[in-house]
Amino acid sequence: MKILTLNCGSSSLKYRLFDMTDEGLLAEGMVEKIGTPTSRFKQCAGEKSIDRTGHVADHTAAVTMALSGLTDTSAGVLANAGEIAAVGHRVVHGGEEFGKSVVIDDQVKQAIRKNYLLAPLHNPQNMAGIEAGETALPNVPHVAVFDTAFHQTIRERAYLYGIPYEYYEEYGIRRYGFHGTSHRYLLHRVSKILSIPRHTFTGITCHLGNGCSITAIENGKSFDTSMGMTPLEGLIMGTRSGDIDPGVLFHLARSQDLDIAGLDDLLNKKSGLLGLSGISNDIRDISQAAEAGSRRAEVALKVFCYRIRKYIGAYLAVLGRADAIVFSGGIGEHASGLRTRMLSRMLPLGVELDLVRNIDTSTGSERLISTDRSAVKIFVIPTNEELMIAQDTANLLRGTPEVPID
Repeated sequence: MKILTLNCGSSSLKYRLFDMTDEGLLAEGMVEKIGTPTSRFKQCAGEKSIDRTGHVADHTAAVTMALSGLTDTSAGVLANAGEIAAVGHRVVHGGEEFGKSVVIDDQVKQAIRKNYLLAPLHNPQNMAGIEAGETALPNVPHVAVFDTAFHQTIRERAYLYGIPYEYYEEYGIRRYGFHGTSHRYLLHRVSKILSIPRHTFTGITCHLGNGCSITAIENGKSFDTSMGMTPLEGLIMGTRSGDIDPGVLFHLARSQDLDIAGLDDLLNKKSGLLGLSGISNDIRDISQAAEAGSRRAEVALKVFCYRIRKYIGAYLAVLGRADAIVFSGGIGEHASGLRTRMLSRMLPLGVELDLVRNIDTSTGSERLISTDRSAVKIFVIPTNEELMIAQDTANLLRGTPEVPID
């Protein structure tokens, strides 16, 4: 069974093709700058690759281009598009309607559109990808996999905000959480590594990239998570502010004459690591600047790591115990020095990082980095959201319940 996964942004399309008999990746690709004269199409399938530049009008044309790449006689991996059994689509916001992945029908599409108000920057683009996929592959099932679904097990005490309750009832204002597909994948993998049933795992998963979130998991279910109604809440990120006193917004609106659009732009695109450092949203650039003596870069790193340590400590408190802490994402996997900062002063909580294991990658990309005496194990595990999407899609086709990824 071959499954195609699609992840659509406003001007991009990312895709992967899996053979689910062994969950092997057959090919992956991307179409960038959709709608411009300089659109770029790249695909890699083993040692075979495609790299072309030229106008791609819209997402439908981008999906058609992806299919042409997958069936290319010299660089493709399929004899024809009919080999694709189903398509799995990443959808950012499922609201309260979806606690699991579903086969897409008119009712599902209506619910995704309903949540445009909750995710105006993401759900419309995700819908464009769904419609483009259905146009290009009309005779196969299409599945929606929601970033928010894993977090639908969070209880009221964790998802409600301290505002009038009727705003939740009427407008759905609550914590939803995101990166759920990544956190769920990490749950599968760490349970497998620990040789324990997934439904018994209790611990903390840290997805740290340009977007960052931390999830507390209790007995295999999301218990709390750092992102909120939108991906803006929680940790400091590449360009997002994370947690902030709402009173700051009132002050800025008055003192800087900022309207709603200006505040939105400030908090989502000009804050976070970029705003603090004044250099970049890329942690690598900031780390280099800090090593060269930039005070603002060093401050940005300190604030970033402190916020992560505070969330981990808070989640250890609310969970009461933890089998493991997992680091993933570009920063979580590769920034060993920052992991040391994030986990400092945690020995009284049973968390002890092994400084040698932390920097030693010889044991592989998935590895234990805590000491043997650490009560809470610490792991680095690369995430694979696309495989999780493919797994969900295959299971829905088979009519089988969700099973852990090996």
